[in-house]
Amino acid sequence: MKNDGTMVNAYVPGQGNLPPEDAALVARRASALGPAYRLFYETPVHLVRGEGVWLYDGAGNAYLDTYNNVASVGHCHPRVVAATARQSAVFASHTRYLHDTVLDYAERLLATFPAELGHVMFTCTGSEANDLAFRIARAHTGGSGFIVTENAYHGVTFAMAGMSPSLGDGVALGEHVRTIPAPDPTQMAGDLGAAFAANVQAAIDDLQRHGIKPAALIVDTIFSSDGVFADPAGFLAPAVAHIRAAGGVFIADEVQPGFGRTGTHMWGFQRHGLIPDMVSLGKPMGNGYPVAGLVLRPEVIAAFGAKARYFNTFGGNAVAAATAMAVLDVIEEEGLQHNARHVGSYFRDGLLDMAKDHDCLGPLRAAGLFLGQDIVTDAAPDAAKTSRIVNALRAAHILISATGPRGNVLKIRPPLVFSRDNVDLFLNRLDDVLRAL
Repeated sequence: MKNDGTMVNAYVPGQGNLPPEDAALVARRASALGPAYRLFYETPVHLVRGEGVWLYDGAGNAYLDTYNNVASVGHCHPRVVAATARQSAVFASHTRYLHDTVLDYAERLLATFPAELGHVMFTCTGSEANDLAFRIARAHTGGSGFIVTENAYHGVTFAMAGMSPSLGDGVALGEHVRTIPAPDPTQMAGDLGAAFAANVQAAIDDLQRHGIKPAALIVDTIFSSDGVFADPAGFLAPAVAHIRAAGGVFIADEVQPGFGRTGTHMWGFQRHGLIPDMVSLGKPMGNGYPVAGLVLRPEVIAAFGAKARYFNTFGGNAVAAATAMAVLDVIEEEGLQHNARHVGSYFRDGLLDMAKDHDCLGPLRAAGLFLGQDIVTDAAPDAAKTSRIVNALRAAHILISATGPRGNVLKIRPPLVFSRDNVDLFLNRLDDVLRAL
């Protein structure tokens, strides 16, 4: 997504050289779903099933999935599918009845967090989790000012869309939202943590100058929509100190970097040696089943909980809890955090080595199996070339996307079961694409 709200690799209606049956599907989508939806790629992919790191079209062609963190433990993992089916056949209802499953999962999930984060509230999506954090932050602090990065994405509810500049100029920012530059080491000289913190403080000062009390700083701890900024580990701490000194809280959006993806830690914020006030979870939590949540310090929820009831018909239902428990089982028992660390390092080294032969491969930023590879021409961001690469890889049966405010960052975020052989295939196909360009 570029900061004008357009997708780098989007399908343009009427183009794409689609076969007749897929052109008919596109027409049906437009008729049934309306004009706001978008499709990936100049020529959209018509997928019918998935397994592990592979997605398949109707003709049986296999596509290597190098993008979807939703199926974090692999598409249609049999253990997760079985857990969903088993619980669906027994009982499925909400949290207003006593039931063991949601409590078993809550306790298991909380055990992966620092002890200070002692409660979890369940939702269906990351957008809902962030929206709930928004409400709680306002109740806890008495403030209404929020600080986000310039190309952030935090969700699609009214409040979260207003805190997601990456949605583009067609979606207005919230009245009490301030944006700050992403922690890009190429744009911030010297100490990155100090520079990022200074921008947070400037936003705090601006809110206060307008009579607005700060409520929270919220960041995706891998800054994925901003272009993927992971290092140096620890650079977030000074910014968090500033928002807390101003009476606000820190919300770590772990929807994308969480559940072991960064390799060294289960949660992205842990790389920075700090403990957030709230942590939002989403996409990979149920491996495709809609389950999400908000983990938080008990003292942060106290005021909200005393005055407001919270209920979510599907958030925390028994099927969601059983599915999410199976995901944690797979991550632990298949060693997927360890795999993310070691395969991610192999991936990073392979891209760095390839950059010696391809000038268009600019700076690379990575943490585990989350990589952001700049595409440049004469060291300048090149969104057009990035789009050509993304679509050429799609033609070579490799699925990937792009991100960043200038649309020039390959966003590499495969399922956690990705192997070295999968990396080699990706690198070989990328090499072929770059040589052809």
